[in-house]
Amino acid sequence: MELDFERCYRAVDSRDQRFDGWFYTAVRSTGIYCRPSCPAMTPKRQNVAFYPSAAAAQRAGFRACKRCRPDAAPGSPEWDVRADLVGRAMRLIGDGVVDRDGVPGLASRLGYTERHLNRLLTAELGAGPLALARAQRAQTARVLIETTDLGLAEIAFAAGFGSVRQFNDTIQEVYAQAPGQLRERRPTAHTEPGSINLRLAYRAPLHAASLLGFLQARALPGVEERIGNAYRRGLTLPHGSATVALTPADRWVSATLRLSDVRDLAPAVARCRRLFDLDADPVAVDAMLAADSALSAAVSAEPGVRVPRSADGFEMAVRAVVGQQVSVAGARTTLIRMLRAAGSFGDGDELVGFPAAAVIADLPDSAFGMPAARRETVRALAGAVADGKLDLEPGADRDESTARLMELPGVGAWTAGYVAMRAIGDPDVFLPTDIAVRRGARALGLPDTPAALGKHAERWRPWRSYALIRLWRAS
Repeated sequence: MELDFERCYRAVDSRDQRFDGWFYTAVRSTGIYCRPSCPAMTPKRQNVAFYPSAAAAQRAGFRACKRCRPDAAPGSPEWDVRADLVGRAMRLIGDGVVDRDGVPGLASRLGYTERHLNRLLTAELGAGPLALARAQRAQTARVLIETTDLGLAEIAFAAGFGSVRQFNDTIQEVYAQAPGQLRERRPTAHTEPGSINLRLAYRAPLHAASLLGFLQARALPGVEERIGNAYRRGLTLPHGSATVALTPADRWVSATLRLSDVRDLAPAVARCRRLFDLDADPVAVDAMLAADSALSAAVSAEPGVRVPRSADGFEMAVRAVVGQQVSVAGARTTLIRMLRAAGSFGDGDELVGFPAAAVIADLPDSAFGMPAARRETVRALAGAVADGKLDLEPGADRDESTARLMELPGVGAWTAGYVAMRAIGDPDVFLPTDIAVRRGARALGLPDTPAALGKHAERWRPWRSYALIRLWRAS
């Protein structure tokens, strides 16, 4: 990745928070690297180098700044947008695939050789998949050290390290402190036993009301709920289950996690960030949409509207199929019936994750409460996901997954587009035939026939998914 020195230096000199996560500033005279918005004195030009990733800065021998904590910066919005191999690889690394399956597993998921994958990542990010995963392990370990009472040896393996010695060496190298010293510096804990509290940074602005309202209207009892300004839900993760409470605040979202297995911390964080679309660049999105006079007033009134995404791609696909040609309330009633039949319905304060694809595929006809054709669509979808023939997670090839979705009986352009937007994370989806979208377009003075509206929406590329959310709000 080419980084323009002058542009990067100006961002550092102005402490511009919008560039946090886009690049990292390394200072040769101190041996540390920072996020662009670090409040420390601006270093001299001759002492500065810029790196496209924290892993690249670490690989060059720099350690993380203790003041601005660059490893906790929001992720680069590039990995949220890009559908190429590097973008897919970064999303999978963030979800912990390298820790679970190694680089061979990552390469297999992507359909490329390890050598080719390493070459591409090194060229773009200055570090290969192992170094990128190592940087993430170090951050995960720091969070566990500072927020839990787990023993350091337990933390080493929970964070994905192969040995305690590797853990100690990495923490010393990245943070210039031993794990025990990091624990001495941790703030006084005010959390319940077994819970992990952390802050998920994002680029301002964030229109939290639109996110919480959208999720609340579609919330499934026993799986998710909104309480005041907080959103809670159950998660199904690679090593077990979890619950999370997310509360938007200024500059970050407060997250309280309860994990059945602490090895799931990194994937839990990745899925929470994905759910709230926290790696987006709202300034770039809003600038593009506001250039259209029909949307400019809405953007000005509600800056930072995000696309509510998903913590579980299969769950979102089932919701899309069930929601075909029915109201949000009707779809919710049908889904609750399915959850009860699947035994995935929390009691009281207990929240559980959405049932696995294999469980849905084996449900009896009476569990669905929908027309036979739609019931068979859900079963075909569940079977394809359970067999590994259909990938609906953000690391998937968007075009391939959309094409395979549309091969299923009963799945058309609306359903495939909805899944691509909310499950796979495509920022440039538009649904011109959607009734609510057309109603919102009419309210904003836009053409409301599918053909004319679709043509008008071309000017909103590559952010049509965000325009779609605004049209839904206008309806």
